[in-house]
Amino acid sequence: MASSAAANLEDVASVDLMTELLRRMKCSTKPDKRLILVGPPGSGKGTQSPIIKDEYCLCHLATGDMLRAAVAAKTPLGVKAKEAMEKGLLVSDDLVVGIINEALEKPSCQKGFILDGFPRTVVQAEKLDEMLKRRGVKVDKVLNFAIDDEILEERITGRWIHPSSGRSYHTKFAPPKVPGIDDVTGEPLVQRKDDTAAVLKSRLEAFHKQTEPVVIDYYSKKRIVANLHAEKPPPEVTAEVQKVLS
Repeated sequence: MASSAAANLEDVASVDLMTELLRRMKCSTKPDKRLILVGPPGSGKGTQSPIIKDEYCLCHLATGDMLRAAVAAKTPLGVKAKEAMEKGLLVSDDLVVGIINEALEKPSCQKGFILDGFPRTVVQAEKLDEMLKRRGVKVDKVLNFAIDDEILEERITGRWIHPSSGRSYHTKFAPPKVPGIDDVTGEPLVQRKDDTAAVLKSRLEAFHKQTEPVVIDYYSKKRIVANLHAEKPPPEVTAEVQKVLS
């Protein structure tokens, strides 16, 4: 395994190797952090996550992506997950926690991780804690992206995109010059099917019923929840995150 990795490195440009080496040297001085991001869709987790990841040299663990990668790589856990999916069953909590455990072996996760989209239930939170305890670590902070449903609805249902370029607009915050028309091409804008009021309503209901209690009940008792003002502009939320984590 080591020799094949070394062979692969021979084909990497020197400047890229040096950049990565310098990054790792800088990262070695950073404190370890194991974080969970919680918040409803549109609360800004996706904006803040890469910033936190780069600042603290953490790996970003999105369980959906990890499951797909494990299935594609045909790892033992991936094979089990594929069997469950093909039978139309939910992948068990133990399998998901096992896949997270596998991912933590990677060098990119050496300084810690950001977990997004997991845990969603108290049972999942307990299983995650058990696995981390076996590794001699624990969750350091849960960042709760708190925001009113009304603000979210305005944020999300106002989003329109130009499909071929990916340019995005917002009817209130960044409107196109002509309503419903892309500024550059004059082509019509579309709304993602997930950005409608009906879809948002069902996703918010699921969040409040299932995920929110994990934060409030389970992690609050451990005194590791930080409630962020997620309705603020992104730079202000970033500053708040840095204050909480420093």
